[in-house]
This record gives sequence, C-alpha cells and structure tokens, in this order.
Amino acid sequence: MDDNKRMKKNLIMFPLGTVGRDMVYALVTNFLMTFVLFTRELTDAQFSAIAAIMVAARVFDALNDPIMGNIIERTRTKIGKFKPWIIAGMISTSLVIYATFNVKLQGWSFVWFFGAMYFAYSITYTMGDISYWGMIPSLSSDGDTRNTFTARTTLFAGIGGTGAGILIPMLTTGAGAIGGSTTVAFGRIALAIAIICPAFLCFTLFGVKEDRSYEAAPVPPVSFKKIWNTISGNSQLVWISIIFLIHEVGNTIVVSGVGSTYIYVEFGYRGGLYSLFTTIGMSVTALLMIFYPMISRKVPRKRFMKTLLIVAVIGYAIMLIPGVMMKSGSMMLGSMDLKFLLITVGFMLANFGQYGFYLILMISVINTVEYNEYVHGTRDEGIITSMRPFLTKLASALTVVIASATFLLTGVREYTNQITKLENAAAAGKITEEAKLAEIDAVLANVTHEQSMGILLVMVIIPLLLMAVSYVMYLKHYKLDEPEYDRICAELKARKAGEEKAE
Repeated sequence: MDDNKRMKKNLIMFPLGTVGRDMVYALVTNFLMTFVLFTRELTDAQFSAIAAIMVAARVFDALNDPIMGNIIERTRTKIGKFKPWIIAGMISTSLVIYATFNVKLQGWSFVWFFGAMYFAYSITYTMGDISYWGMIPSLSSDGDTRNTFTARTTLFAGIGGTGAGILIPMLTTGAGAIGGSTTVAFGRIALAIAIICPAFLCFTLFGVKEDRSYEAAPVPPVSFKKIWNTISGNSQLVWISIIFLIHEVGNTIVVSGVGSTYIYVEFGYRGGLYSLFTTIGMSVTALLMIFYPMISRKVPRKRFMKTLLIVAVIGYAIMLIPGVMMKSGSMMLGSMDLKFLLITVGFMLANFGQYGFYLILMISVINTVEYNEYVHGTRDEGIITSMRPFLTKLASALTVVIASATFLLTGVREYTNQITKLENAAAAGKITEEAKLAEIDAVLANVTHEQSMGILLVMVIIPLLLMAVSYVMYLKHYKLDEPEYDRICAELKARKAGEEKAE
C-alpha cells in the first residue's frame, strides 16, 4: 500500500476507534458524580470521602500518564508499540465500568468499593488512552495533515462523547429512565457502553498502520529521570501544559455534574431537558471539528483565539443575566421556558469558544514533539503526547473539588439524598414510577433561588476567568506559531537529508 492510500485509510480508521472510548469517558467523567448524587444515600462524610477518592485517583492517574508514555516508548511487538496497550486497556476498562455502575452497595461499603474501582479505572483507561493518542505523531509529521488527524479524531470523539451526553440523561433521569429508576438505568447503560467501546477500537487495531521507524532506534529504558528531563527540558511543552491545565479546569466544570444538577433543581427532574441543553450547547462544536483544518490554513491560531474568546464572553453574559434576573417558568416562548432557552443558547456560544480553545491547545501540545526533536534530537512522542491526558485528568481532579464544594456549600445534597431514597424505592418496586416523579417534584420545589443561582455562578464566572487567563498566557509564552513550526520542520527535514547524504 503506497503512502497516499495508507494515509487515506488511516484518516478513516483511526478516528473511528475513539467513538466508544469517549462514550466511556463521558459516562465516567460527566455522569459519575450524577450517578453518586442520585443513586446513593450518603452522609456528608461519605460524600466527602467519595470526592477525596476521585481527586486522589485522578491525581494518581495524571502522574501515571507520563510513566505509561515511557513504557509505551520501550514496547516492541509484532503489532507495534501502541496497539498492545490499546487492547489491554479497552478490555479491562469495560470490565471495571460494568462493575462500578452495577453494584448494589450503599453507605461506607459503597465508598470502599467505589475507591477500588475508581483507582482500577484510572490504571486501565490510561493504558488505552495514552497509547491511542500517542499514535498521532507516528501517523504524520506534516502540520496540515496532523491538523486533519487531530480535528477528525476530535470530531469522532465528540460524536461518542456528545452522543453519550445526550442519551444518558434521557435514559437515566425522569420518566424516560430505563427500568423505571436511575439506579437500574445506569447499570444497563454501563453494560451497553462496555460492549461498544471494544467494538469501535477494532477499527484502529485492524485498520491503522503507523510509521514504525522508531524500531530502528535503541529501546529507551523506563526512567523517571528521562520523563522529567523530557518534560522540563522542553520549554514550550512546559508553558503549553500550564496553559492547557488552566483552560481545561474551566472547560469541564459544566459537564462535571454541576450543569446537570443546575438544570434539574432549576427546571425540573427531566433528563430530556439536560439532553436538550447539552445537544444545543455542543452542536456548534461540530462545526469546529469539521472546518478547523480549513480555518487553520487561513487564520493564524492566535488571531482565531481572540475571536473565540469574544464569542465565549457573549455566551456567558447571555447565561448569567437571565439566570440571575428571571424566574423559571415566568416567561414562555411557546411551550419552552424562555429562561431555559436563553441559558442554553448562551452555553452554546460559550462552549463554541471553549472548545475552539481546547482544539488549538491540544494541537499546540502535540506540536512540541518536533520542537523536542529540534532542540534535543529525540521525538519522545509517548512521553510528550501523554501530557494531554495527564493534564486533562489533573484538571478533572480540580473540577471534582469545585463541583463537590459547590454541592456542599449550596446545600443541594439535602435534596439529592431525598431523591436517592425515592429512586431506590422505585428500583425495589416499593413505589410506582409516577409516585416517585411526583414526590421528586415536591422535593425540588423547596430549592431556593439563591441555591440554584450559586450553582449557576460557578458555571459562568470560573470558566470565563480561566479562559481569559489561558489566552493571555498563550499570547505571551507559546512561541510555536505556524511560521515557527514550519521553520522547525524544514530544519529537521534538512538535517535528515544531510545525515542520509553523509551515509
């Protein structure tokens, strides 16, 4: 197969592999806290322990990412260095998520089981995630082609993650819950995703062929010193890592459980509402996923980021003003609550800006591979590309702290515990689904405007501030803009040509 045909096939098969993976990621990252809040009756101490476990596991997971990247760098098998870990990660992750969402335990017994499963997930998902994303630099070094790979893979990741984000609330909350209760529904959803994840990764395993020229180089040792030197010795990687972390904390607050809780306490316990909120909110990101390669050819990244920030500011303003000044249900547009509609449209614009930032920052991390080769003579793709998931998980740990503090400080856990009792009673057949929903509506009627507004402020103020900080830092400290990156790639090409001529 010639290079052109191989590239075209890779551009189809590689992105397809991530659909199921990102359904797993969405289930755990976006809905695990919702699962805990609405299916487990926990004291404040037990809930705080859950939050502490999530933070500790995600920090552990983040620290484990560069180590996993180093292990991948020294892997040599008949199917390459990436695919063995994709296989191991996908099978073990599927088993772990099934167990986590189908256990019947409550109280401290659930807390201990949750801790074991969450740390297991941290290890198993890392195997597959680092190895999957680590393949991108080995698929192409051309800047334009890499933009296409990244954008297209992110598009399919968005299909998986957004699809899960739309369907999970509809199928687990309110009248549409599978089996009549949130408890039963999450278990069945986890089973379905545990099957879908390996199925989609087969496209990558059997359809992708990477450049395996790395096999000619000596196998690097597993070395903490190597990991540290690779990261600390690459100034552009250090800066973009800090910038990415700051932005990602703000970018993931809404989907961490804060957004769904706000929608339920403010507009009613109906999963379809949150699905509509995320569907509209995420819809515009598809435009970026599809058209970013075209945009990147015509608009410099730093100029495009300014446009994205302006759009996000407008979106957050549209969310905040009606959120503070209007009461839900006070004004209707047909059958739609105008306040809900305005907040959703505002989220759509804010998310357009946030996601555009994410896409640019992710490409900026990957582009430091060539900078590393330019400065040190080694690419170290496994270690460098492990920084993106490392930073994403570290950001999610900080997001858990923010979300947990929000639920505790606003006092909404008083209501979620009451809902949990009703959900578990329905799962056990002690009350009908209709009675459950009526009693939940009565519980949520007691939530005050100040409590729901407190959640909304967390959804708006923190993400906007962190986005602005990351933008300023990117302008000041990230030097690998398009002309500089192209210059480095040309220099590397000239070096290789000189080495071959000398031989």
